[in-house]
Amino acid sequence: MIAEAASNLLRRPGPPEPVPHVDPPRASDPRFSAAVPHQARLVALYDQATFSEGPTWWPARDILVWSDIEGRRVLGWHPDGCVRVVIDATPFINGNTVDRDGNLIHCEHGNRRLSRTTPDGQYGPVVETYVGRRFNAPNDVVCAADGALWFTDPAYGLRQPKQGVLGESDLGHHSVYRFDPADGSLRRMADLGQPNGLAFAPDGRTLYVSDTSRTEGGDGHTIYAYPLRDDGGLDARRVFAEIEPGVPDGFRVDHRGWVWTSSEAGVQVFSAEGHRLGLIPTPQLCSNCCFGPGERRLFITATTHLYAIDLADG
Repeated sequence: MIAEAASNLLRRPGPPEPVPHVDPPRASDPRFSAAVPHQARLVALYDQATFSEGPTWWPARDILVWSDIEGRRVLGWHPDGCVRVVIDATPFINGNTVDRDGNLIHCEHGNRRLSRTTPDGQYGPVVETYVGRRFNAPNDVVCAADGALWFTDPAYGLRQPKQGVLGESDLGHHSVYRFDPADGSLRRMADLGQPNGLAFAPDGRTLYVSDTSRTEGGDGHTIYAYPLRDDGGLDARRVFAEIEPGVPDGFRVDHRGWVWTSSEAGVQVFSAEGHRLGLIPTPQLCSNCCFGPGERRLFITATTHLYAIDLADG
């Protein structure tokens, strides 16, 4: 069992800190200004992480959860402003999501598997192998409307000693998987150079997956769109967006179908058709983002920081 330490307080309750010397949101399309007002300003909710990633809102505890991969902790920001350790001494947890039962699902670089933390703190494995072989280092995960867990499995955790355990791939490929907790089935759905972030369109009929192989000398800095077939498989991919500068490490899709993606410059926003709408600059390298309840706030992970910016309704 891994549970939150009640005494492990990292930040006391209080208001967020302003972020000086950062540009305001920049619109490339009037629709962006309606969603992210020009007067909206980035604030810092926490600034003492080592490498922030994997943000997700956990309704069961009413907190924003994110991973400090290199610090080997999962942290929780509470609405009163305090930050506590949710899970300590993690096996290099990266991506997180919430399943249909309200559990927190983790991608573990160190143990090379998916794991689960229940709202009452019970912790254990979800899926550990494919065709009898260990995964590379599961990176990001999303829960589909039918309850299936889709996750990416690049090799970063095998190659970066601060973010995993050095080793060789048992599989020889970097893939996207679909795990169904209802029947225990596991399917290999697609292969990419280094699959990373992933998310579904609002209607569940398109899966977006990023390839970030540019970080290791490849050419991937791309978000691909995969239509879902009626049989549950994926049709041929198409390029949704190529990100400059940097790579689309992690991203989210809102109720309009807009894609909000990390990049070297901050959070870039694209329409459902792939048109660039605007940018929310961040002073540190942006790794990922997620929405709070009602999509009224965007939380952003970036190196040592957890940032937030308030959004307009609708």
